[in-house]
Amino acid sequence: MNRRALSALALAALVSTPLAAWSQTPAYPSKPIKFIVPYAPGGLPDTVAREVAQRLTERLGQSVVVDNRPGGNGVVAYQSLLQSTPADGHTFIVSDGSMLSITPLLNKAANYQVGKDILPVSLIARSPLFIVAHPKVNVNTFAEFVSTVKAKPGAFTYGSSGIGSTHHLPMEALKPALQLDVRHIPYRGSGQSTPALVGGQVEFSVAALPSMLGFYNNGQVKLLASNAIARSPQAPTIPTIAETVPGFDFSVAIGVLAAGNTPPYAIERISKEIAEAVKHPELVRKFQTAVIDPIGAGPAEYGQVIARENEAMAKAGKIADLKAE
Repeated sequence: MNRRALSALALAALVSTPLAAWSQTPAYPSKPIKFIVPYAPGGLPDTVAREVAQRLTERLGQSVVVDNRPGGNGVVAYQSLLQSTPADGHTFIVSDGSMLSITPLLNKAANYQVGKDILPVSLIARSPLFIVAHPKVNVNTFAEFVSTVKAKPGAFTYGSSGIGSTHHLPMEALKPALQLDVRHIPYRGSGQSTPALVGGQVEFSVAALPSMLGFYNNGQVKLLASNAIARSPQAPTIPTIAETVPGFDFSVAIGVLAAGNTPPYAIERISKEIAEAVKHPELVRKFQTAVIDPIGAGPAEYGQVIARENEAMAKAGKIADLKAE
């Protein structure tokens, strides 16, 4: 075979392979998409999922519906994801990172592995939590919080939304970093922990700003510091814990996850569409009102965020002496 014939064959191979691959990719999405949320309606992941679902419905030409499946700290949602057959990229989970970082520390049934059984698709957004004080403690700044707690070891309490929650473990990680002795009082969700702080049953709490904003504006609670790496644009005068403890970052990451056998083209499409959806002015406005920072990062970056959070939460879980059951 002469050189010209070989060149022709090589060119044909270069052209035909992408065309063949393209022709084998089915039209996507071809039916409604489901976002499974492992919490009851009204929480942070549910809020994010519904806003993004609305924008994706507009962009994709297919409805995107939210299916709330609370239970087992994410295990019920994961099982529901696995039961969605065929795995054709029309069912996803939208969650914070706790089902990946905290649930395995508490529940032996959470034996799924990121990168194998469950895949990162898109980091939609991040949202900080805040250390909040009741006025009776007479603590106005994070520095005063540290000095006051240190002066009376074991005398003060803080409330959280439950053992092993994203409100619990950041404070447990902070305690050895600053040699703090403050007792943990777990509640069943923010619906109980917020009234406990406002009512003075606990002196401090870790909470999302939207749940505290009205009380803060009325002078019923005081914001001391956020657990994000940078100050929130919605609360620019409130310092971060990282300004005192370098690298401290326990802000809540909300993202989209897929089953391990989800087609790559589906993951790529959803990731790209979310990256555009989070730029929508109305979505940005609503997120900012709720102190949520839109991001829209892809699978690789989201995977790195998950890995860092898993490592940080594992260390905090050891401090809190969490044991899987």
